[in-house]
Amino acid sequence: KLFFTDYGNAAKVERCDMDGMNRTWIVDSKIEQPTALALDLINKYVYWLDIYLESVEVVDYQGRRRQTISKGRQIRHLCGLAVFENYLYTINSDNFSILRINRYNGTDVQALARLDNAKEIRVYQKRTQAAVRSHACEVDPYGMPGGCSHICLLSSSYKARTCRCRTGFILGSDGRSCK
Repeated sequence: KLFFTDYGNAAKVERCDMDGMNRTWIVDSKIEQPTALALDLINKYVYWLDIYLESVEVVDYQGRRRQTISKGRQIRHLCGLAVFENYLYTINSDNFSILRINRYNGTDVQALARLDNAKEIRVYQKRTQAAVRSHACEVDPYGMPGGCSHICLLSSSYKARTCRCRTGFILGSDGRSCK
């Protein structure tokens, strides 16, 4: 799945398949300017910063069990969001400090370090890396991913795929080759 935020005409948090299909709103009320998003891949939670409402919130992948983690004026200065174990990590854009926030109750906020001009943060940890299994976009004997001449995108599961073409090309009637 692909998770993303939008704060154009109607602010929301959404998800879709990697090929853009099955687009679903998971948060579309009491949300104004979601600017950062982080996933708890193990427990299947979505965290986001709303700098207009000055809040950090969480829902499950279906948009249920919504909770506010933290609220207050300090939120409007945060950018980037990552989750690891019991904490959320973010950047304070005023002084570029990395903050650690307890993700269960919003307390225990700690400045860890400063970086020059940081805008985003990511945590890489072996447990959050999905085990690679056979999937529909594997390279075929002719060197084409998933049998697609340009781009292979996983669909609703790792067994299904959609072929797409680079800009300026059109997908052929076979659904795999680009012209």
